[in-house]
Amino acid sequence: MHTETSILPLLPILVSLVAVVLIIKTGKERPNLREFWSIAAGVVKLAIVSMMIPEVLSGTNLEFTLFHVMPGIDVKFRADALGVLFASGASVLWILTTIYSIGYMRGHGEVNQTRYFGCFAGALSATMGVAFSANMFTMFIFYEALTIITYPLVAHKDTEEARAGARKYAFYLLASAKAFLVAAIVITYNLAGTLEFQGGGIFPELVRQHQTPILNIVFLMYLYGFAKCAIMPLHGWLPAAMVAPTPVSALLHAVAVVKTGVFTVLRVIFFIYGTDYLRGLEATDIALFMSCFTIVVASIIALTRDNIKARLAYSTISQLSYIILGGVLLTASGVIGGVIHISNHAFAKITLFFCAGSLYVSAHKTEVSQLDGIAKKMPLTMVAFTIGAMGMIGVPLFGGFVTKWYLLLGAMERDSLLVVAVLLSSTLLNAGYFMPIIYRAFFKEYKGDHDPHGGHHILHGDTQGGHEDIRENPFMVVPLMITAILSILGGIFPDFIVTLASEVFR
Repeated sequence: MHTETSILPLLPILVSLVAVVLIIKTGKERPNLREFWSIAAGVVKLAIVSMMIPEVLSGTNLEFTLFHVMPGIDVKFRADALGVLFASGASVLWILTTIYSIGYMRGHGEVNQTRYFGCFAGALSATMGVAFSANMFTMFIFYEALTIITYPLVAHKDTEEARAGARKYAFYLLASAKAFLVAAIVITYNLAGTLEFQGGGIFPELVRQHQTPILNIVFLMYLYGFAKCAIMPLHGWLPAAMVAPTPVSALLHAVAVVKTGVFTVLRVIFFIYGTDYLRGLEATDIALFMSCFTIVVASIIALTRDNIKARLAYSTISQLSYIILGGVLLTASGVIGGVIHISNHAFAKITLFFCAGSLYVSAHKTEVSQLDGIAKKMPLTMVAFTIGAMGMIGVPLFGGFVTKWYLLLGAMERDSLLVVAVLLSSTLLNAGYFMPIIYRAFFKEYKGDHDPHGGHHILHGDTQGGHEDIRENPFMVVPLMITAILSILGGIFPDFIVTLASEVFR
């Protein structure tokens, strides 16, 4: 693998930071210009990330060192296959989520819109920092920054419920970092003498031979220290964060936060430990079991949730563990399945959250039980929802099918009947919590817009009300249709993301 010095990995981070300044400076006095900066920054960011793709595919990593801290530790950025794959998906989805947010915020008359768009841009800057970090020290800085900058987004409503959800969100993520992550990083540096990401891992052979017990413990500390991956039992922050507005939920589930969690775990697997060494560690068996446990249990809980966003939240907890599962399978096909699910899950899940927001803004529906016949009133929204759901289930021609195909191959390469059984049963569970929504929407009689439940529902983050004139908002429908189409394209033309994922394993 050839390495060249280039400022390109730093630029996507700076673009979002500049956008934060421009958004705040523009303020609520000029909302059109404020939102223009958000979209323009997303377009520029995507262009910069796209410029790096040919270099990475040709076998060249781009690096830029900002400054030196101490021996083995720099603030340094690198564009490699894994980082570019993650950053590409986040860049595309930032543009679409910004457009969607305009429709949501204006359609719902939200307050604090300047703070919202400013924090949103800041969150994407931190996400790009994680994607292009060249070492664990740099990645930790941006990982923690992402938690802090998204706190105001989760608490956006400024209600007691929103503040309580945001506190739980911050407590889980910051406490796990303090309890596990900092210690794991310090031990890693003491044993390896560096925190630089390297293919095959960074621990010297002598350390690998004589420090196996502590390296088992440190691996599990990383797994639970990066709590944004939402592996059980450190998953409670994610449902609590659903008090946020729907575009924020989409950001948390598809664009930034949870993807940062699984991305950082993959960095540890491939570039701190290395797959060859991990095959001999008992910690990977524990991680494999906990991934399988999370996939099944979270899916079962999703079956019991009537609130749309709550059901999607537990679906996300389950789906994230597909990515970790692929990594800890430690086989070529398993790794590819896990890595490509970063993108496949992102496009399908953001479609589903976009649809949930569209249902709320246009029809004031937040519960599955309220969706009888809604497809007659909101056909585009429910067609897109169906496409996203098919991707999550893993129906052929959708991105999720490609993920599960590679994960099944990886399970068979590892001779793991447990993983095969988990993947098959989880697919049935996926269908179990998505198909009733589709059936209600398309095949039941429309019952009107009266809310039979009334009041406020925990986890949806929105206030309800009646409305008879249901019209789909173009600012919301266009992005959700685009993400739905991208979800299909990921299943029909998977070569691009599969190629990048294959580069990671090499």
